[in-house]
Amino acid sequence: MTEEFLHYVWQYRLYGTGLTIDTGETLEVLHPGYHNTDSGPDFFNAKLQIGETIWAGNIEIHVNSSEWYNHRHHLDKNYDNIILHVVWLNDQPVSRENGEIIPVLELSGRIDENAWNKYLYFMASRAWIPCENMLSDVDDYVKSAWLERLLVERLERKSALVEDILKRAGNDYNETFYRLLARNMGFKLNNEAFGLLADNLPYSFLLKHADDLFQLEAMIFGQAGLLQGSFKEEYPVQLQREYAFLRSKYSLKPVDGKIWRFARLHPGNFPTIRLAQFAAIIHKSSGLFSRVVEAGSLNTYLDLFSAKASGYWQNHYLFDKQASPRKKSLGEESIRLLIINLVAPLLFVYGRSKGSSRLTEKPVELLNSVDGETNSIIKKWNQLGMNVNSAAQTQALIELKTQYCNGKKCLSCSIGNVLLRAKKSK
Repeated sequence: MTEEFLHYVWQYRLYGTGLTIDTGETLEVLHPGYHNTDSGPDFFNAKLQIGETIWAGNIEIHVNSSEWYNHRHHLDKNYDNIILHVVWLNDQPVSRENGEIIPVLELSGRIDENAWNKYLYFMASRAWIPCENMLSDVDDYVKSAWLERLLVERLERKSALVEDILKRAGNDYNETFYRLLARNMGFKLNNEAFGLLADNLPYSFLLKHADDLFQLEAMIFGQAGLLQGSFKEEYPVQLQREYAFLRSKYSLKPVDGKIWRFARLHPGNFPTIRLAQFAAIIHKSSGLFSRVVEAGSLNTYLDLFSAKASGYWQNHYLFDKQASPRKKSLGEESIRLLIINLVAPLLFVYGRSKGSSRLTEKPVELLNSVDGETNSIIKKWNQLGMNVNSAAQTQALIELKTQYCNGKKCLSCSIGNVLLRAKKSK
């Protein structure tokens, strides 16, 4: 038996009827309380009837009652308001700090063996997800409702990064959007390098030159540490000269150009191309953040981010190395990733800060209108019959896999709950 499973049994009242405590008195659980995942008692604000008396307080759960002393709860005043000790085996009476004996409910022999055996099966499973061969047993409505909740959880989790950057940016949403845009332009492999660049090149400096793409490129490539050394072609030489002037004007210190990763990337994804597209986005869109908030449709976002790298880059992937001419616009798939990973979380945080349900619902509506990602996780979900289309659904499934299935948190999963309580599986 595990304490985690006993928490699950208590929370969902899977212990049958006709309960009695160690003293022989009858027990009725009027409310099991609220599960506490932090320090302190396991369930807060439970309501019980023991005999003829109504009790309100906290619940502590252990596999063996003697663990009360092993965990030194008898010396901790936080446990003085425990009204019931729920255990698998009652191997020792327990008392509060003042010596009062605490009532005990022993669950041994009361737990559904079918649920316990399924739980053990899930914990021992080496499949891609523990319930892989039972997933089709779960009603589509349950899956759909759970995915809606998981999407919100994912937005809340992604909010942590947004809020951290917002705090470091002095609660300036324009600066925050700029820094998040930079990180996301790295598309995983160069995220940290782009983030370091943005930290060393304030948005306010770029805004002063936003109407001049050449100056933007000079400042961005210079601060990226990619204008070091000598060049053969005129354009990078001009950028180098312009950056020298701007560097002196703003007392800039470039990052180390060696941080940029080119290996294993398609040339169209080289950081040089992404930096040029980054400059183009800033050049074409003044008031970036306000435009993101005000945008009313998916097409508006597609237009906002559909920036094309400047003329030099149409036949270059690197400085001083010509290549076959090719348009270097940010593709629709890349823009979709910016909407998923940048726009939606930022709007969610902004909506909460303003107390606006309209704004907090907007990222959910936006993700429902965007096509979902195609990656190894989503391909596997599709193979298991979870055929989805929108980014809202794919984001929820990524959250399910990474935050629940990988850690085998089946007891906290709505799908796992249904399967554990089902009497039979197909």
